[in-house]
Amino acid sequence: MDPTRRRICALAGGAMAMTSGSVWGGGVWAAGPAPVADTRHGKVRGYLDHDIKVFKGVRYGADTAPRRFRPAVAPERWSGVAEATAYGHASPQKRSQADQSEDCLFLNVWTPALADGAKRPVMVYVHGGAHANGSGSSPLYDGVALCRRGDVVVVTLNHRLNVFGYNGLGQLLGGDFAASGSVGNLDLILALEWVRDNIAGFGGDPANVTVFGQSGGGAKLVTLMAMPRAAGLYHRVITMSGQHVTAMGPQHAELRMRRFLDHLGLTPERAAELATLPAGRLVEALAMPDPVEKDDIYFWSVMDHDTLPRHPFVPDAPRESGHIPMIIGNTHDEARAFLAGEAGNFALTWDTVAAKLAPELVVDVNARYVVDWYRKRFPQMSPVDVFFAAATCGRSRPGHLIQAEERARLNGPTWMYQLDFGSPVDPKMGAYHSFDIALAFDNCAQPTSKTGTGPEALKVANAMSEAFLAFAKTGDPNCKAIPAWDRYSLPGRATMIFDVDSHIENDPRADERRLFQTAPFLKQGT
Repeated sequence: MDPTRRRICALAGGAMAMTSGSVWGGGVWAAGPAPVADTRHGKVRGYLDHDIKVFKGVRYGADTAPRRFRPAVAPERWSGVAEATAYGHASPQKRSQADQSEDCLFLNVWTPALADGAKRPVMVYVHGGAHANGSGSSPLYDGVALCRRGDVVVVTLNHRLNVFGYNGLGQLLGGDFAASGSVGNLDLILALEWVRDNIAGFGGDPANVTVFGQSGGGAKLVTLMAMPRAAGLYHRVITMSGQHVTAMGPQHAELRMRRFLDHLGLTPERAAELATLPAGRLVEALAMPDPVEKDDIYFWSVMDHDTLPRHPFVPDAPRESGHIPMIIGNTHDEARAFLAGEAGNFALTWDTVAAKLAPELVVDVNARYVVDWYRKRFPQMSPVDVFFAAATCGRSRPGHLIQAEERARLNGPTWMYQLDFGSPVDPKMGAYHSFDIALAFDNCAQPTSKTGTGPEALKVANAMSEAFLAFAKTGDPNCKAIPAWDRYSLPGRATMIFDVDSHIENDPRADERRLFQTAPFLKQGT
């Protein structure tokens, strides 16, 4: 373990006692000896947050800088006790995320007890950020509340992102770089192998691992469902707005890689030099235009016929993971997370809304036709209402509907939800993309949560978190906190509507579903 990043204490030093109320690394130290856990790579010392044992910045992989664009390896064993009281480095990225480094393979564990043989369900969360940004260190992902509510073990983690984790070098160079399109996902597999090998020492059951993630995190998980190397490392899946059905195709991956090289002044023949350029130069180049889409260049999982042998949910759901219980969810107002920041979007008229809507649609339909359809079908809607509803249904809903439908065709155990409860703190945002994170983690009071801590928010958080916990324990989300939740099947399409009064609806927003299913859906940039 890197001695410049992590203080190593001799075993003879023993565990330090911390006084109640002192604060370190985002948690509240409680009185008593600091917990020490043993892993296959060495001992780690965490701290107590109330009655939960917390270990932050536990290394699960070696520094990736010497192996840039190649599969990571497990760390070497360390001597002594490694301090695990602060989050580890985040992957290099454009976002102003603190503490970035290619040495980023760290995870965090929250547990009620250590090595007590209780075999608690394990919930491993994969953060979002479009495969490009983020880390497992957000206060919204803090695992204390779930541990206390459900007697589970919670794990979050960091892994390689953007060009460091996903790129087209495999198409250009092959050889040592053949898997470069998926090394970020291979990091996730390495972390799940760490869970398999070590989580019993943290009071968890390696045979009962639920992986869950929101947005890009959920997308990475549906990609793992199509990756043979991930088989057996997880036993249940929850995707929250993880709408991917396709990965990046190999030809588009190569096209992006060639343009990226050209931007850096390198020819394809010199592509191997990317492995030794300063990381900062690669991050700066991520601001270049994407050759396929309208935004900055975008790298994500590559379907390379090998490490990822097929697209996640095209042409169907992967049969090798069809038996895995799965929850698929979205929020009612997904698109507001991306579009509500522009004041002009709240001043649209019937004359301007179609032109504004057109570039937000992923499926190739005529925006004017869509606006006219909404205006006729929902005459009570304003132009602003139509804009946000159509942007959600024509951009964010199709992917998760395809996932659920294809799973239903395999008769795979699948449950669908839609979050209708909107933000009381910022009403114009509604139930926006990512709003369900704080509710699922029972973290309404955490910084950046816009749920508030009123009785209605706490009621929805109770329903969502209890359903997720029940699912982690049994593979079925039904519990006392919610009405009976039937599996998603065709043609019924039973969907749990999480709201102040949660309830089941069959095929919610059916007319909008049919409207946008008139055109095929692929992930942008595929």
